[in-house]
Amino acid sequence: MTNITTKMTHKTHLTSGLMLPILIGLGSCINSGNKAPEHPNILVIMTDQQSASMMSCTGNKWLKTPAMDAIASEGIRFTCAYATNPVCVPSRFSLQTGRFPSEIRMRENSSPGIDKAKVQSLYSKSIGNLFQQAGYQTYYGGKVHLPVNGSRIKPWGYEPLTLDERDSLAIVCADFLLNRKKEDKPFLLFASFINPHDICYDAIRWAQPDSKLAKNTPEELDEALQLPEGISEEEFFRKFCPPLPDNHQPMIGELSSVDSLIKLRSFRNIVREKWSEKDWRMHRWAYMRLTERVDAQIAIVMEALKKSGLSENTIVIFTSDHGDHDASHKLEHKTILYEEAANIPFLISYPWMKQKGIVDNEHLVSNGLDLLPTLCDFAGIQPPTGLMGRSVVPLTKQEKLTDWPNHIYLETETGYMIHTGRYKYELDDIGKIREMFVDLKMDKGETKNLIDSPEYKNTIDSLRSELITSLTNRGIPFNPPVAK
Repeated sequence: MTNITTKMTHKTHLTSGLMLPILIGLGSCINSGNKAPEHPNILVIMTDQQSASMMSCTGNKWLKTPAMDAIASEGIRFTCAYATNPVCVPSRFSLQTGRFPSEIRMRENSSPGIDKAKVQSLYSKSIGNLFQQAGYQTYYGGKVHLPVNGSRIKPWGYEPLTLDERDSLAIVCADFLLNRKKEDKPFLLFASFINPHDICYDAIRWAQPDSKLAKNTPEELDEALQLPEGISEEEFFRKFCPPLPDNHQPMIGELSSVDSLIKLRSFRNIVREKWSEKDWRMHRWAYMRLTERVDAQIAIVMEALKKSGLSENTIVIFTSDHGDHDASHKLEHKTILYEEAANIPFLISYPWMKQKGIVDNEHLVSNGLDLLPTLCDFAGIQPPTGLMGRSVVPLTKQEKLTDWPNHIYLETETGYMIHTGRYKYELDDIGKIREMFVDLKMDKGETKNLIDSPEYKNTIDSLRSELITSLTNRGIPFNPPVAK
């Protein structure tokens, strides 16, 4: 097997753009617009805890992500893509099965009432097994974190390449690609990177330095927190460190569940109350450096795909399991259904696309529900019946669809949401304030809960009814709203 000896190093890049360029070509331009092969190779790259805005191609000037940007420039970027549940295990279950986590009674990572038998019954209908049954060779590398089996990936239909989630994963995936032959069976490779998830340890270590988790803080976080050499702290905060977001303060009329959730993990409550402006800004700085780090790892995989000669027959999909609050609403971590945690990257690129560099701001995508039918569509595989998601392949071809859903549903540990792209209505199980409504067109930062606004009463009533009907039809137990 060809051995890639590329040494992975991480350097803090200044936002002036002084960084080494990474040149990535996803495929030969001669294939642009040609007919797709019947059974293309598929490469799915997933990061952990990356918000949709954490790419420089979105206009974020505080980081550089040339590998992710290259995928976007050679394909399509969906800006209205969301996780089914912005926490690792529930989201990853959805991504592999195309189903809501509530279907197996899972609402957070450690759901004690999970229906294990139902999970096991879905193995044969998961992406890996569907593709194996269709003649694909299926491989998985990196973080697994799926229900029941934890880090075991074989039941889900994949051959494991490596459990490493960092630099070695990039190298192993690159070796795999460089040693494939064009005459080999088509492959599905799922590369699951850990970062920028290391940002989680920042608050944990600050608030609970003697905890076991804090003592296991990855060294990558310390590297991400380093200031650039040769500049003063004053200059750093004035020129290079990202400012606080405009929606840094807690929402007016915040859901009661927010307070409950952050107190369940007390370090979240501690930093919300005690972090200074500099602490929050350094948190944002580190989050962006960790994102750049994983972008460099993705670049190694993409460069190997190019060198392997397989790029002309390979579809690339990039996404994340959920985002991070990134100092919005004085929050870090995820779980709560604010945009920063729920809105995730979703990019698709393949060399025979007629149009490239498309930005789709219109169509709502649920990566957990739509990934499976999309992959099946690309590969000519019949997806399981009864799924709520849809293939986005027609959208990559710029086809005009009149029946695309005008709303999607999201779940979290304490409630459920309907999202129309503009309006968000959430119904929670607990607390005095159990309903939230925002108009993202008028309040992009979700700074005020408008649930009692007379101006929006008809819209709120309609969305409430839609959500309750959906939960009822799916057999999902919920606590009805209190009549007003």
